[in-house]
Amino acid sequence: MQIILANPRGFCAGVNMAIESLERSLDFFGAPVYVYHEIVHNKYVVERFKSRGVVFVESIADVPEGSPLLYSAHGVSPQIRDEARSRNLRAIDATCPLVTKVHLEAVKYASEGYTIILIGHEGHDEVIGTMGEAPERMILVETAEDVESLDLDASTKVAYLTQTTLSVDDANIVIAALRAKFPRIANPHKDDICYATQNRQEAVRELAGRADVVLVLGSQNSSNSKRLAEIARSLGPQAHLIDGVADLRSEWFEAAETVLITAGASAPEDVVQECIGYLQARFGASIVEEWVREESVHFPLPKSLRELLPPARPSGAALRA
Repeated sequence: MQIILANPRGFCAGVNMAIESLERSLDFFGAPVYVYHEIVHNKYVVERFKSRGVVFVESIADVPEGSPLLYSAHGVSPQIRDEARSRNLRAIDATCPLVTKVHLEAVKYASEGYTIILIGHEGHDEVIGTMGEAPERMILVETAEDVESLDLDASTKVAYLTQTTLSVDDANIVIAALRAKFPRIANPHKDDICYATQNRQEAVRELAGRADVVLVLGSQNSSNSKRLAEIARSLGPQAHLIDGVADLRSEWFEAAETVLITAGASAPEDVVQECIGYLQARFGASIVEEWVREESVHFPLPKSLRELLPPARPSGAALRA
């Protein structure tokens, strides 16, 4: 068996920033530190932080007054920020800057009188936060069929935005439907779908055709990880979205000569290495690394956290080892 390791894979700059923010907050404040929603959508990352005294909440009312609170990488609505202020919480905003960009675009279009069509998945934390910026002016669509059902007056100024972790191909289908229905629709000058999402999807598209089986490391609530598995399946091989080595089934590999391994943008590298170790021990697998794109993006810690901390130390070693 040969393992093809896709590059880039795993943690993106926004996830690195969010995880380092939480690690440094634990160092500074001590446990418990509260996080609104999961810091990133990954079971292993969340469980490790829980074991260190992090408390993940779905309601600001569950955070004791005056406590430290991180906003997750997916962003939050203005209502959540107001609730945190009303409870005198020491809020640290670990929102990915690429998500913040979409929030600012929503505010801008709303202030200019546009009706904003957001392409995204209902119920996703990022979508909830983005729609909270201008709920009275935003409509959520997920498919081209949703676009066809839109009933807007011909004089309506329309703009579209996208969730950052969508499949590029799926988003383009919806965008084409929007342009056909609203020829004068406005959109941001730069794509909203994040660079890391696009790069990981491109790697799978380029490499999946060489594999019999594709393993995508990532949790079931990770939008970008689910898209990687869907893209791989569309290209022919079996594809499995798994949290880690415990999910592997030996029967998947009985006739497999080549296995492609990748990881969503919130999946830590150590879960990838554990799966490699399983395939090496069970099937004598060899490894080849394939690079489709180089990534060098880095996001600084939130300003509110930088102002509290002494000079930085190496970050994230335990999670990225």
